[in-house]
Amino acid sequence: MAQTLGLILANRAVVLGAIKARDLLEQAANAEASGVFDAVWVGDSLLAKPRLESVALLSALAGVTRRVRLGVGCLATFVHRHPVLFAQQWASLDVLSEGRAWLAVCLGGPDSANAAQAAEHAVMGIASAERVERLEEGIVILRALFAEGKASHAGRFYRFDNVALQPKPVQRPLPIWIASNPTGLTWKQGASASAAVVERGFRRVAKYADGWMTNKLSPSEFAEQFGRIRAMAKEEGRDPAALGSALYHNLNVNEDRQAGLEESKKFLDAYYSTNFTAKFVEQWTISGDPKSCAAELRAYADAGLGHMALRLASWDQRGQLRRLLDEVVQ
Repeated sequence: MAQTLGLILANRAVVLGAIKARDLLEQAANAEASGVFDAVWVGDSLLAKPRLESVALLSALAGVTRRVRLGVGCLATFVHRHPVLFAQQWASLDVLSEGRAWLAVCLGGPDSANAAQAAEHAVMGIASAERVERLEEGIVILRALFAEGKASHAGRFYRFDNVALQPKPVQRPLPIWIASNPTGLTWKQGASASAAVVERGFRRVAKYADGWMTNKLSPSEFAEQFGRIRAMAKEEGRDPAALGSALYHNLNVNEDRQAGLEESKKFLDAYYSTNFTAKFVEQWTISGDPKSCAAELRAYADAGLGHMALRLASWDQRGQLRRLLDEVVQ
């Protein structure tokens, strides 16, 4: 198995009417009670893929759990949020959860992804081309506010002097990861990013992040790419061994693997309001009988993956969770 496992909660499913908000609290409590999961994860979006707001949901989950880490993967609206206000919100979550907040930020989609994504940037007054610089500047600001008694900052987008964040987070330092997959297919299923963009994406993780969350990679692809990032971290004067890793993946336990992938595609198409190719879904999903699912999870662990975050790619969330716990991770 992977070193640790996380359960991804379908907070968009509440907006779609597939489940109730209370179901997510119950799932989180059951995940913790199982003793199998180290974390529960929620997604994030404003207009592009609407769902229960991530920080509010994680705060509710803090009240029904005591042990599991509470992650957002990824915080696609990070570039939309003022980093000082968000720093207070995230530090408050860390206090409420007694040091269990796990932040994975990302760029979100470009304007070209779809009209809803473009509208999201427009309504928040953020240019799509600014996302990379806003993400990097935002991480710098969070680290300063979390660590320093009084922090000052003068950047391209934000300026402030002698700001004392209260409360301070319990975790010192509080982990900030970056979620990305620069070599993978885009949400529009077009070509992969250019070599220069891939290089900058890996370098960003190596320079700014405490860990890397990615998706749609095979075990061998993950090992090769994470090796590149760790080598860059060393070049940046950081300890590559301290850099964490996680995969955001889907699971459908089904003796008929093809039927499981087809169900996963229907679920993911509805969840993301798109029409993924069968190949795209297969790259992003573990499917098959319990023995083969367990073997695929072990392959990622053998490749050096630190954490596997699993979303149950089915509207039968309870049934799939039961099969995962009873038949896959015994």
